[in-house]
Amino acid sequence: MGSKLPGARRQVEGSGVHLLVPDAGLTLIELIITVAIVGILACAALPLAKFQVKRQKERELRRDLWEMRDAIDRYKDAADRGGIQIKADSMGYPPDLQTLVDGVSVQDKKVRFLRAIPIDPMTKSTDWGLRSNQDDADSDSWGGQNVFDVYTKSYGTALDGTKYNTW
Repeated sequence: MGSKLPGARRQVEGSGVHLLVPDAGLTLIELIITVAIVGILACAALPLAKFQVKRQKERELRRDLWEMRDAIDRYKDAADRGGIQIKADSMGYPPDLQTLVDGVSVQDKKVRFLRAIPIDPMTKSTDWGLRSNQDDADSDSWGGQNVFDVYTKSYGTALDGTKYNTW
């Protein structure tokens, strides 16, 4: 019989002819080492993937907040120029977010400030926290007079250590 070393050739006997055939396949040790290396690489990639998903949601949240705040500012600018009929106590801010989507009449034209109320990527709903200009800056309840600012209702913490609802 042939040698038991990996890669060695063994003798195959049959019908009087002796052939040398190389050993085929992997040893158990080679297989265990390969599986261990693949497992370590997979474990190293998993946290990176989780950070990427969280980072993407944070980008979406910042973009959505910017878009809504910009729409509020454009509404306020139009109200300050006298183009929008407003209530006296609203101080020129919209009464709610839906008004920004539905639009208002400005000089016989319908002007919309938002296409749709964005879905909060953290809470997966269109229910955003609202502040009127009469509310405290850190208030969690909305006075209902107007919409001065928006924030997420998520109490999660961002990668930079800040709370999402303070953005």
